[in-house]
Amino acid sequence: MTIEFDRSKPIAIGADHAGFDYKTAVVKHLNKMGYQVADFGTYSENSVDYPDFAHPTSDSVEKSETACGILICGSANGVAITANKHQGIRAALCWQKEIAELARKHNNANVLCLPARFISVQNALDIIDTFLNTSFEGGRHEGRVNKIACL
Repeated sequence: MTIEFDRSKPIAIGADHAGFDYKTAVVKHLNKMGYQVADFGTYSENSVDYPDFAHPTSDSVEKSETACGILICGSANGVAITANKHQGIRAALCWQKEIAELARKHNNANVLCLPARFISVQNALDIIDTFLNTSFEGGRHEGRVNKIACL
């Protein structure tokens, strides 16, 4: 069984000040590819707190209002930690296409976290394309993924 993202729903995106420029490029890229985007901010390079954007982005994915999420901050650690506090979120910090592919195939990741200070914009776009175009394999991975959430 493979599980893909619901292409009829928008993609949620959020970033702090360190990820603002990347978020702008990502939104343009996604729009050009025909995706709708739900932009949860930030909307400038002014210093902000990453949880203020990671939580609403994650909420929208958790409530199935959006197909998946993309979060961007300097290291991606802060947004990944914040997103993973949400019961229905499996956020993956990815800095290479291969990691994004495995996060989808094996972990059914539904939020992609990108480290703006450590990858190029083009690398970020390539990682996003891989993430969006890779399906969860299910099978032996499904039982493992089902054990992730704390009940």
